[in-house]
Amino acid sequence: MNKPLLLFLCLLSSSSVFAQKKRARDYGIEIGVLRTGKLNAITDVSGVKIGQVTFHQPDGVHTGVTAILPHDKNIFQNKIPAAIHIGNGFGKLAGYSQVEELGNIETPIVLTNTLSVSTASAGIIDYTFQSPENKDIRSVNPIVGETNDGGLNDIRRRFITKEHVLEALKKAQTGAVEEGNVGAGAGTVCFGFKGGIGTSSRVLPKSKGGYTVGVLVQSNFGGVLQVNGVPVGIELKKHKFSKIGEAYKEDGSCMIVVLTDAPLSAKNLKRLAARAMLGLGRTGGMAANGSGDYVIAASTAEDLRVAHNSDSMFETFKVLRNNDLDLLFEAVIEATEEAIINSLFAAETLTGFENTKVEALPIDTTLDILKKYNRVK
Repeated sequence: MNKPLLLFLCLLSSSSVFAQKKRARDYGIEIGVLRTGKLNAITDVSGVKIGQVTFHQPDGVHTGVTAILPHDKNIFQNKIPAAIHIGNGFGKLAGYSQVEELGNIETPIVLTNTLSVSTASAGIIDYTFQSPENKDIRSVNPIVGETNDGGLNDIRRRFITKEHVLEALKKAQTGAVEEGNVGAGAGTVCFGFKGGIGTSSRVLPKSKGGYTVGVLVQSNFGGVLQVNGVPVGIELKKHKFSKIGEAYKEDGSCMIVVLTDAPLSAKNLKRLAARAMLGLGRTGGMAANGSGDYVIAASTAEDLRVAHNSDSMFETFKVLRNNDLDLLFEAVIEATEEAIINSLFAAETLTGFENTKVEALPIDTTLDILKKYNRVK
């Protein structure tokens, strides 16, 4: 195959050289006590769509875009309650202050690499301007999260363009979500192994509302890996502190997106977002000094959507009481934990920029360790 053709094939953003691998539950690893949704993905929340653009090129580009659409209406005209929790603030999350101030989001959520946040913001603004309903708006608050894929990806090239962001938004669809070395997780590293995109969901019993909580992560952080309570990182003798005293690379962040159809106020979405960090902690993550760990939580409940323009001076809606949140807290903890583990199980070994090589989690060895601790069904 000639070089121009090879490069052309690698530029095809709609394809990936990595096949979807088995997920944690496919091996009998059952995390938590609540049941998952049908897909065990963020798209179990009705109306949620995910679009991803992935680049794996022989010249050192290993990066991408992951777009999350919380509903299929014009989001700017139909804003939804939201909150952002900062687990550790070494990051560049765009749009935080307005969400903190007003308690809603008005655009899709886009994840990409650290140096592409401004480009992704511009792409979201273009996307918002495309709607005829938005022809007179003069301000947009794009929500863009990032992690630094500069080990495996030639990040200084700033390869991502507005067109790539618009493509991810256009491709967004319901259904199964591709995980691992795809989208914004194309070049990420987690616990010293290849990380990536991961997702999971939980569904509450009908007697408690039957609500769904879906989580999607972009895993790129470190610590001492645990899988379903088992100290896998210690058993593998590979973790952040396995060689204390020697130089080690700083960790590179985790983006966590939580969507639910439960009718939650911005205040309680903030509380829900905070619990997602407990899920990260269950995997052995530690919110290290150099890690930007953010949780974006939003409610897709149709009755809570806020019209951009209204003839009424009032907003009236019903939200869950504080006393009825505990199962949702448990749901987000479990789904976050499993989403991170799924990102590791789906990822594949990658040799990237300047021949940097990051191995995938050794699944067979990990399963042997889990069996030793009686943690596999």
